[in-house]
Amino acid sequence: MLRAEAAAPVRMRRVAIVAPEKALRESLVRIAEAGCVEIDLAGDGGPDVRGPAATCLQRLRTEPAQPVLSDAPPDLDGLEREGRTDLLAGEAQLEERLGSAVRHGAVAALAGWCPEAEMGVTAARIAGVGGALVPLRTPRGVDPPTLLIGADTTHPAYPTRTLRHSFTPLVNTYGTVPYADLDPTMPAGIIYVVMFGLMFGDAGHGLLLVVVALMLRAGRPRRVAALRMLWPFVAGAGLAATSAGVAYGEFFGPTGVVPVLWLEPLEEPMRLLATAVGLGAVLLAVAYAAGIVNRWREGGPAAALYATTGIAGAALYLGLAAVAGYVWLGQAAYGVVGAVIAAVGLALAGVGLYATTAGGPGGAVQTGIQLFDAVVRIGSNVVSFARLAAFGLTHAALGAIVWDGTTALASRGPVGVVAAVLVFLVGNALAFALEALVAGVQALRLEFYELFSRLFEGEGRPFRPWHLPVQHFKGADAGAWPPAAAQAVVRGPAKEEA
Repeated sequence: MLRAEAAAPVRMRRVAIVAPEKALRESLVRIAEAGCVEIDLAGDGGPDVRGPAATCLQRLRTEPAQPVLSDAPPDLDGLEREGRTDLLAGEAQLEERLGSAVRHGAVAALAGWCPEAEMGVTAARIAGVGGALVPLRTPRGVDPPTLLIGADTTHPAYPTRTLRHSFTPLVNTYGTVPYADLDPTMPAGIIYVVMFGLMFGDAGHGLLLVVVALMLRAGRPRRVAALRMLWPFVAGAGLAATSAGVAYGEFFGPTGVVPVLWLEPLEEPMRLLATAVGLGAVLLAVAYAAGIVNRWREGGPAAALYATTGIAGAALYLGLAAVAGYVWLGQAAYGVVGAVIAAVGLALAGVGLYATTAGGPGGAVQTGIQLFDAVVRIGSNVVSFARLAAFGLTHAALGAIVWDGTTALASRGPVGVVAAVLVFLVGNALAFALEALVAGVQALRLEFYELFSRLFEGEGRPFRPWHLPVQHFKGADAGAWPPAAAQAVVRGPAKEEA
């Protein structure tokens, strides 16, 4: 079971960095080294905050290295002569923030966002040089930035968790989770691999995916080493496909290597189809439940009650599901109860939709069309999960074709055996590549259009803290460059480059 604090983004606080003018630079250096604060910069159309360091960097006309900050104000001309684009780039970023500060007399301030759990440590860090981190009220109508626990590699205070991080691309490809919403990373990843496994149900092919995952974990081949973080995701998909293959009795096709533990897809397609649609109905119910929570957190009880992705939509869905139960089972009670619940859901959704129109007859017509669309969408979304069975059948059919061709050739002497081996290898390679692509795309489509469309009604923005390594010079004159008697110490990820 997921921990409660992992079910929502990290709690943020609006803060102000306040410091005497003479201590502002050093306070900002410590903020950058900690990497826990996102600082508001001067907006487009505002004053030009380009400083001397940015001008020096522009004159060099070379690609800047990874930015590094100097703990003391450096000699910019000396940096330019030495070609230290890393320190110039870091100083340019510092100048941008210095230029965005609001000044009153001898005091300067910058606004930004900080994770609530990091405020005490960050405040203590800058207090030693005369700065202060002051909590502010969140501005009305402004949503804090989103930081997902364990799924973001940019924040030093929240280390990456391998499993959660491997599922992150699923959510980030759709959009940034709004700050008020639930974090769907783990459930979305688990649901994806289950749906993929049902469509890619072959124990042999699933084990091949596990091997691919282990190779990714080892960083092999090197050309795809950047995808190493995805190995748990690939391994999960492989294990799900292996489990489904064991249930189907498929191991590189219907070879008989593993017994059928549940059903043979080609022999019982209707049973597989009913299972897929039933699973889809359950997943949609879960999506509606999460949507209700999100609407409540975003806009309160009214937003949750009247939204088609909130209580109104959930009531309509449950009512139509009960009516479908009446059609399937022939129980009149299901039909009556379902019709009442669906009518309540339609009425609530109608009120919410009409409130967003200009009113009058035109608004009523628009509301009616939107309600009709909501009913049709519910039916089409449930039926859409039939593709879990359809592509599972396709995979089984391809495996059967390859296996039938293999066994037919194997009985025709030595040449036939060689041809049978080639057919088996090439056929399975093609089936593996084609079905992996198709199952991956279709599982993504179901995740986005059927499930995420009920979870999210808007998009947030990611938390982007200012984080730079700091180069410390011991025993050097801050105004001299290069520091002849200095010992340079770099703290942060750019240590080797500096």
